[in-house]
Amino acid sequence: MAGLSLKVTARSRKGLKSLPSSVELPDNATIDDAKIAIAKAAKVSDYNRIGIFDPVSKKTFKDRKSLLRDQSAVMKNGELLVKNLGPQIGWQLVYFLEYLGPLLFHPFFYGVREQLYPAVYPLIKNVVPTPVTRTGELSFAQQAGFAMIILHFIKRELETLFLHKFSANTMPFNYVFRNSFFYWAAAGLLGALELYAPFSPAALVEPTPANDYVSYLGMALYVFGELANFDVHYYLAHIRKPGETARKLPRGHGFGLVTCPNYMFEIVAWIGILLVTRSPSLLLFFVIGCYYMYTWGWGKEKAYRQQFGDKYKKKRHVMLPGLL
Repeated sequence: MAGLSLKVTARSRKGLKSLPSSVELPDNATIDDAKIAIAKAAKVSDYNRIGIFDPVSKKTFKDRKSLLRDQSAVMKNGELLVKNLGPQIGWQLVYFLEYLGPLLFHPFFYGVREQLYPAVYPLIKNVVPTPVTRTGELSFAQQAGFAMIILHFIKRELETLFLHKFSANTMPFNYVFRNSFFYWAAAGLLGALELYAPFSPAALVEPTPANDYVSYLGMALYVFGELANFDVHYYLAHIRKPGETARKLPRGHGFGLVTCPNYMFEIVAWIGILLVTRSPSLLLFFVIGCYYMYTWGWGKEKAYRQQFGDKYKKKRHVMLPGLL
């Protein structure tokens, strides 16, 4: 096997004082193999701190299992552009911490509602609706909303621990605070604080046939969205056979409709939650989340177009057919 001899260039010298001028690697070396070799030569204790960038686009290579020989810019320039990314934290742990927030806040406010809301209501009674009851009894919409949200984030945690396969091992440690804030503050603190209040929209839903229909429709959309979302995640987790490193084009499971059907079904599930809870706080979380998913979706679409070229059928919509 001929092997690869590649020049090593520092994008930043910070933390890379002993960086080698070149590195010798086997012909079948992956991005991870290059990071390990460079970290060893540069005396960097954690190879995950080594970031390898495309020498032309200056974007980091995110798929750690991809072969170096398949990276056209690297092979054409014979160069690896590297940078010390600083302290790292595992992607799996970051996702686990993100989703933990709602799982802590919702049971907490659910449990203290009989003490909390009677104490604060006199202070805000002029700006909130009059409660139907002050006994702490929850409406059907509140009970269903609690179950739906808890089950949603338990599903997320289980997928994180046992299903998802991450293209990168780690991310910069400080990102955990940025990423977790959105879930902890919007879906967790604000969502729970509002949802279980006796003056929330969910508490004030009248038990009429029309309202019941909306709630049952929301529950049906939720179940469908969660199951379909899991189906896409399971498919993506097993799209590569053991030992394969090349990226594959996903097919079926909604990929014929949009770039990211997992986002599409996530939206369906959250529309279901919103129909049941009528929650403004969760609506805010939903809108912000849709913005991020739309941005990530177009990033995925561009990556598919660049990597697969004519083999990939371009999509006009990344997460909602005919809309987004």
